[in-house]
Amino acid sequence: MRSIKNSAAITTYGDHEVIRPENKLRKALTDAPPAPGEDDPVAQAERALADLSGEFGAWMDEECERLDGCRQAIVANGITQTAKTALFHAAHDIKGQAATLGFPAVAAIADSLCRLIEFTPQSDRIPLKLINQHVDAVRAVHREYARSDARDLAAQLDHKLRDVTDHFLIEENRGRPDIIEQITGAPPQAPA
Repeated sequence: MRSIKNSAAITTYGDHEVIRPENKLRKALTDAPPAPGEDDPVAQAERALADLSGEFGAWMDEECERLDGCRQAIVANGITQTAKTALFHAAHDIKGQAATLGFPAVAAIADSLCRLIEFTPQSDRIPLKLINQHVDAVRAVHREYARSDARDLAAQLDHKLRDVTDHFLIEENRGRPDIIEQITGAPPQAPA
């Protein structure tokens, strides 16, 4: 292994080289407590999140409205490339932000919608009913999140939606074993 400008390491093989860049983040992390009079950056971030937490519900409301607006555009104009991309981004944002905003059970349903959009080879074949079920499920789980059984209901909804989505995606991707493997997480089985 040889070094490049002290910032990366190269390992040379017969037909290729592997370059591993220096991990500068490791130097930034320390187990030592902050110096006297210095604020702990993690504690600062936690305080900032706590200060903003009162607004999380409103932000999630806005994200759900955005998702519904994307769905309404598809209902009105069909699944155009622009509408499909907007729906995907709205669902993806909810998937990524749900836990931070205090609604982690919503993330799995939004993920299922992302998978539906991502893995359907012909957008115009995505059943509008399945899009509606995903969007309605996200909105319902968010709306009812204060209920004591909300997380259980969300898990049940997610399980059913994922089953229906996976079945649809497997049918749509017949003849594409690499995609089926991504959908199911397991190599496709040869027909008996």
